[in-house]
Amino acid sequence: MKRALVLGVTGQDGSYLAEILLEKGYEVHGMIRRSATGNTRNIDHLIEDPKIFGKNFFLQRGDLADPTSLYRIINAVRPQEIYNEADQDHVSWSYDMVGYSADITGAAVGRILEIIRQIDRTIRYFQPCTSNMFGLTDSIKQNENTPFNPQSPYACAKAMAFYLTRYYRQAFGIFASTAILYNHESPRRTPEYLTRKVTRAVAKIACGKQDKLILGDMSACIDWGYAREYMETAWRILQLDKPDDFVIATGEAHSVGEWVEKAFAVVNLKPDNYVVTDQKLLRPTKTSSLVGDITKARKTFGFDPKFKIDKLVKLMVEADLEKNAE
Repeated sequence: MKRALVLGVTGQDGSYLAEILLEKGYEVHGMIRRSATGNTRNIDHLIEDPKIFGKNFFLQRGDLADPTSLYRIINAVRPQEIYNEADQDHVSWSYDMVGYSADITGAAVGRILEIIRQIDRTIRYFQPCTSNMFGLTDSIKQNENTPFNPQSPYACAKAMAFYLTRYYRQAFGIFASTAILYNHESPRRTPEYLTRKVTRAVAKIACGKQDKLILGDMSACIDWGYAREYMETAWRILQLDKPDDFVIATGEAHSVGEWVEKAFAVVNLKPDNYVVTDQKLLRPTKTSSLVGDITKARKTFGFDPKFKIDKLVKLMVEADLEKNAE
């Protein structure tokens, strides 16, 4: 039985990854930090399953900010694979917490990789990165060779994570791979994120529990994919013969306005009657319209995303409608 360690197991990506690994017969250990102990909703179904919890699924206490806990967990668990799904992953928050974002999203990756180097260099490591690293770019589509030009502290920190991963791969021969993930959504997104803010509001409006939806820039174009599908890809990347870097996206960009229209269409309502624009919600800097070129991933391991915008929006609105019906 393979053993995997998932850092950030309570989040959207980490919880999907835990499910996927368990389905594949892994023993899964998830790191949980103190502030997340009351926020296990994404993994409660695993914790509450006596056939899984304490048998194939375990929780380990630790924090990316604490190197001693990282060393203790990795040394005790001795996983064959580590997936780092823990960071400060919100662009807007990074403007207000520059130091924390730089440390937890960037520098912590160096801590993890150095511990791997000291304990067991055969451990395979997966580092998710972000399309935000490309920031402002002249390229219509971005691939693994497109220069980075980050436009937020979060994106700068992810660029650091990317280069640290590449450095430990080249300098020490560690199987350390990255995926430059474009926006990936699901019903497990928190309402702080645009997509979930929209689908949650649409469901509430349809159920008569909310009157308006307040948004910022409706023109921004984004390449949106499905988080669970991207986490399946994370696993596939660590099963390759060689470590590498891959762009993971749908290859299609759609505006925020399109997302809003499609979400309201699921409940047969017109957004013009409910959407209000607030200039205060605009970001201090903007990125280009980022669209991923997935040629390398397609050629290397047959990556072919099945969830495009229509299927994804429908999935999320229907999930929020179900929550509001409870």
